[in-house]
Amino acid sequence: MKLNHFFLIAILSASLSLAENAAVKVDVIKNPYGGARNSPELSTNPDYIHAAGLERLIGEWGGELIRPIQDIRLNAEQERQYGEWNRMALANANFADVVREGLQDDLITIGLEANCNDLLGMLSGLKYDSDGNERRVGLVFIDAHGDFNIPETTLSGMLGGMPVAIAAGHALHNIRKTTGLTEPLPMSDIVWGGVRDLDPLEADRFTEYKVQQFSVQDVRELSANLKKQIDELADRVDVIYIHIDMDVLDPAEVPGHDLTVANGPSSNDLAAAMTLMFKNPKTVALGIASTPSFNLDPDGVSRQAALNLIEGAIRGAQAR
Repeated sequence: MKLNHFFLIAILSASLSLAENAAVKVDVIKNPYGGARNSPELSTNPDYIHAAGLERLIGEWGGELIRPIQDIRLNAEQERQYGEWNRMALANANFADVVREGLQDDLITIGLEANCNDLLGMLSGLKYDSDGNERRVGLVFIDAHGDFNIPETTLSGMLGGMPVAIAAGHALHNIRKTTGLTEPLPMSDIVWGGVRDLDPLEADRFTEYKVQQFSVQDVRELSANLKKQIDELADRVDVIYIHIDMDVLDPAEVPGHDLTVANGPSSNDLAAAMTLMFKNPKTVALGIASTPSFNLDPDGVSRQAALNLIEGAIRGAQAR
């Protein structure tokens, strides 16, 4: 019996070791369409992160790509359409399709995104599982700004200041529906993180809707409130998407970003928070938006910060 007992222990130990070392399945999709006006339609931000040798790095971090990194483009019919916002929405519909094509069990989907408008495509893509079953998707939106303006409240007029409001069904419904997100996200399924710069009327909207949020200090401390917000969101939804605008970070780590705000977390702080969040098996996707690229980041500081966040997510999934 002793021999059998020790043999069983050896088998269990080996099985646990294999489980700990199992590669995390990863799907990476680049969406360069941001809907900005008076600027190039295709952002180089996603390519810049990819060019760091992302395939190799994902392997070093314990991930395994399920297919080559995908790159979103408009098809021939869509190319004939006009309007930056409309074309961005069409590209997001394509983004959603590619997200759904790659979905598998125990998969992390990573979006390298031009800007925060691309969260609409990721949300739409995650709405159905690999078998076509509808899911309730939660959004954790990490940004120095709320991106919760509507056309009546915005100071800048930027579409990039509205995507969470659009996702929630508060404005620009055609954009949301074109992306494939036919039903808006309930406010109960959205959590903000790191917000510290709101337009005055946008701040009123935060108060009106009693938004759920965690602070920069919560990120730095991996606080009980941070864990509580993630755990409670996971209880309400089927899957969670973590979206990060790089301007949430300390300005020293995104020197080429034109919308930085003081007193942000370091990328190491936020990477540790990613590890915490991705330990929850319902956290299935990460979006990295608005990474300053190439000529705006000559020392590679912003790109390294983005890579730190992706690594943190993979490490979290490994620890499940």
